[in-house]
Amino acid sequence: MTLDGSILLTGATGYVGGRLLTALLAAGHRVRCLARRPEILRARLAGAAEVVQGDLLDAGTLPAAMHGVHTAYYLVHSMMRGARFEAEDRVAAANFARAAREGGVRRIIYLGGLTSTEGGLSPHLRSRLEVGEELRSHGVPVLEFRASIIIGSGSLSFELIRALAERLPVMITPRWVRTPAQPIAIEDVIQYLVLGLTAPDQDHAIYEIGGADVVSYGELILEYARQRGLRRVLLPVPFLTPRLSSLWLGLVTPIYARVGRQLIEGVRNPSVVRNPAALEAFPVRPMGVRQAIQRALRNEDREFAETRWSDALAFTQAYPSRAGLRVGTRFVDSRTVEVPLPPHLAFAPIRRIGGRTGWYYANLLWRIRGWLDLLAGGAGLRRGRRDPEQLRPGDALDFWRVEAYEPDRRLRLAAEMKLPGRAWLEFEALPDPSGTTLRQTAVFDAVGLTGLAYWWLVYPLHALVFRGMLRRIACEAIKQGALLGR
Repeated sequence: MTLDGSILLTGATGYVGGRLLTALLAAGHRVRCLARRPEILRARLAGAAEVVQGDLLDAGTLPAAMHGVHTAYYLVHSMMRGARFEAEDRVAAANFARAAREGGVRRIIYLGGLTSTEGGLSPHLRSRLEVGEELRSHGVPVLEFRASIIIGSGSLSFELIRALAERLPVMITPRWVRTPAQPIAIEDVIQYLVLGLTAPDQDHAIYEIGGADVVSYGELILEYARQRGLRRVLLPVPFLTPRLSSLWLGLVTPIYARVGRQLIEGVRNPSVVRNPAALEAFPVRPMGVRQAIQRALRNEDREFAETRWSDALAFTQAYPSRAGLRVGTRFVDSRTVEVPLPPHLAFAPIRRIGGRTGWYYANLLWRIRGWLDLLAGGAGLRRGRRDPEQLRPGDALDFWRVEAYEPDRRLRLAAEMKLPGRAWLEFEALPDPSGTTLRQTAVFDAVGLTGLAYWWLVYPLHALVFRGMLRRIACEAIKQGALLGR
């Protein structure tokens, strides 16, 4: 069922927003996405949805986005932005709600947090509740869903659980791992959000949503470990404060310490559904923890999950290089360079990479790596490539395999050399006002302590090679562009 008007979606580059965008488009809805840097989202969507520029902290940029909108989704928060995130959240919500009222929007749908106020609220959870109150105070009916822990490939909570279970055979656990929660699968969250479009008209409504089971973080870790065939031991201790726990998480998980502290301070509050009205109002029967984790694991390798919590981090907005970033148990080395050429010319050297062309930098080191791989029983570099100019998914490319290919835009290679883990190498050509930004991303999914040791031992050499390779690719593109008179 489509609506008489467009749907405005904020947070489309985030974890939940990205999944919701896919679902809304699949259902045939007209979707308009609000983004601070619209060129990034436009390149990703390729016309599937309208993208407009707007900043929730700048009220003057919002009225145009509300024109002709029936329902507006509010799926953003400012926790990553530092100590002032609570104040920024309030300002953003107020700006959004006022613009929605003035633009004639009929409903706002907001995804908040499910919590109990026992023992006081953390700043993160307090802010989520305050945002709901702020949205409701400006005259537009608000439908708020309050969710417990969200389980899905790429979600912040799932990445935390995954990293702890994969890396620590024995875990010294603080009290927060025993707090009861009602985890909900991302698929069920998306179903609720989509069904909210056709919910009966009412002034305001709040629905608590959770999965079929009530468990603790500790039980989630053990269930994940069971499904992965890992034996894990939890040793509870009473003296780990939220600050110490957040610093500890910063060492062994992908969560930055300041974000980890906000999460832990919130986890001390139970997040269990007390009012089951959502089950009566919507035809959703949420799955249990076992099935939610099974589905998350099944989807883990699909595009490194459809969306990831890290997609929404502030550093993605300006294409900076990030070397040594951790996403889940994966290590990421992402680098960029600007090329004053259109994407099809900037991407041309990438299309020809490998085989007789080589890897543009340190080819001797690449050949040595190929020989070592042969000695270890791997493919080495002997396979070359099928065609010197054209690529297609499934092609062998030296000791890589083409996993994804979009002409003039994107190439992702999956490693088939012998490694203590799995590896990918991806290239993207992203249009920008001065031409094209080339992004090169190497990803390594370490297996056990051997994998971790491998990453850190070879990382200095990898950093040298990847940096030089991207620089040479840019130079080659500029040289070829000059020959063509561009």
